[in-house]
Amino acid sequence: MSVHLLSEPLAAAYLTSGRLWSLVAALAGVIGVIAGGFALARTARRGAVVALTAGLLGMAGGGYVVAAAQGGPGTGYGIVGGFIALVIGSLAAILGWLALSRARRAV
Repeated sequence: MSVHLLSEPLAAAYLTSGRLWSLVAALAGVIGVIAGGFALARTARRGAVVALTAGLLGMAGGGYVVAAAQGGPGTGYGIVGGFIALVIGSLAAILGWLALSRARRAV
């Protein structure tokens, strides 16, 4: 075993810009899912719009990270977080759309 291999820094220990943007996009998606859940429970129009907007922002951010990544998982470009942000953002957008259509029917 070489001492040189042990002294190299781990790539997974650093928060790169790609990982940061994928976390921001995933956080926007999570906020959208929470707002969409509340909007479905109460038929609130404002929560539905927040969920739809946050979901679209999460999908856009995740899509940007995935498109800009130059490597696969573990390279520090945040591609795994980008795919997670795409899934969570689409779920938030679907919940927002359902809550918005439900709020329109209730009026």
